[in-house]
Amino acid sequence: MGYSEPVVFVVDDDDSERTALARLIRSAGHRVEAFATAREFLAAAHAPACPSCLVLDIHLPDISGLQLQHELGDALPIIFITGYDDTAIAVHAMKAGASDFLAKPVRDTDLLSALEQALGRARVLYASRCERDALRGRFDRLTPRERDVLELVATGYLNKQIARELGTAVQTIKAHRARVMTKMEVTSLAQLVHVIDRMDTLSSADRRLSWQMCQTA
Repeated sequence: MGYSEPVVFVVDDDDSERTALARLIRSAGHRVEAFATAREFLAAAHAPACPSCLVLDIHLPDISGLQLQHELGDALPIIFITGYDDTAIAVHAMKAGASDFLAKPVRDTDLLSALEQALGRARVLYASRCERDALRGRFDRLTPRERDVLELVATGYLNKQIARELGTAVQTIKAHRARVMTKMEVTSLAQLVHVIDRMDTLSSADRRLSWQMCQTA
């Protein structure tokens, strides 16, 4: 699957630290967008059409790093950085799905290593969301009656049973079924069931992926 180069967001209220982080990340060949506060990030940053991750200071003047993590959910992998002894906060952040937690001054090698891991997760998340959106786009083309037919077909109902269930003729159901297959871009019942299963799986996995990958890393 093709996509543009990844982007790394940096949120740190220390001007010199933010500049140094951005310079280091750019030196590794990554695009960078840097912000001084969480609110500035939320106001300006839009979900890019590419994998992305966030390097985030825990202690910010407006919304704390943990609050921002909570607001973002698992939208993108987060690498936390801090200049304090934040063991309890680190545990909380990692349990909430953070990709990594680094102490300032952050060593270049540690940050770049953490970035590679975070961007690896970001690529998986992005690919999963692209697939989910593509499948959802097919589903959204269906009419309400076609969705009814799809649900019954996927459950294993025969055309005659579907016609009886929906109170219509078998020929009508055959026509609906043909349009469902065309719009869902499948050629067999097995493929149709697989697509429906993938939609359900991706919707659930998208919510859990960051946490699961953090636990298995």
